[in-house]
Amino acid sequence: MTDAALDTLLGPNGFYLPRGSSAVLLVHGLTGTPAEMRDFGRQLARQGLSVACPQLAGHCDSVAALKASRWEDWYDSVERCFEALAQRHAQVYVAGLSMGALLCLVLASRQRTRVAGLALLSPTFFYDGWNMPKLRQTLFLPLILYSPLRYVFAWQEPPPYGIKDERVRAMVTAVLQKRDSQTADKVGHFKTPATVIWQSRRLIRAARRCLPQVQQPTLIVHSTEDDMASIRNAYLVRDEIGAHQVEICFVDDCYHVLTLDKRKHEVAARVAGFCRGARPASEHLPQYLYPLHAKAA
Repeated sequence: MTDAALDTLLGPNGFYLPRGSSAVLLVHGLTGTPAEMRDFGRQLARQGLSVACPQLAGHCDSVAALKASRWEDWYDSVERCFEALAQRHAQVYVAGLSMGALLCLVLASRQRTRVAGLALLSPTFFYDGWNMPKLRQTLFLPLILYSPLRYVFAWQEPPPYGIKDERVRAMVTAVLQKRDSQTADKVGHFKTPATVIWQSRRLIRAARRCLPQVQQPTLIVHSTEDDMASIRNAYLVRDEIGAHQVEICFVDDCYHVLTLDKRKHEVAARVAGFCRGARPASEHLPQYLYPLHAKAA
């Protein structure tokens, strides 16, 4: 595949950092952008890993484009980029953030002999973090999703936007307040249409069904302070995934967006180490690592 063809698959805001023979396919989160993965990708590249991150279908564009996309379209963006990387690199690992982690699970279940391993960052099956209103999840959201209201309603994400680092959060807030034509390119959409939430729920169901079929070595990284998705999500993956080699690492002093927050360097180092050391799952007994960083007693 030519460089031009790969650029087309990556999209206008995607990126590719060619380095070593092993590659990592990064997948950004729902309503996010490749920008949230770029610095993280650079850190992996410094460790000798080639890195690619595609722009998911419907993202970095208008709200109408986002509403028109389905989870299958997001997955197609991931799979096509994976195929391109597999033609260029001896091994391809996948690493996804939040809903991006779920897309990685679906890919791994369908490409069992080709995906070398998975790094799941803040995998999200339940929106049960400390900043998620319980009434919204249990009462209002179901009423909206299962009625015609889902075609007109949108959910405004409140601060802290998954980011504990005040400097980074201030930068995101400044971009949102500016509201220029490139806001979606830079930080994504912070007002999520209900139809997109509906699609995310379809993805959650599909990814959970895929968990027992995922056999590759897996690293799960989750914050103990995640504002959007509690560590219950990490335990669910550990308990239901089919892989024998599973590592769970908890991090402190950060929220949901691990690739931008205070522990991003430690998380990147752990992911890089995992990608350099992962071997076929059949060679390992189950193992769990607790934690990467724990809260002080």
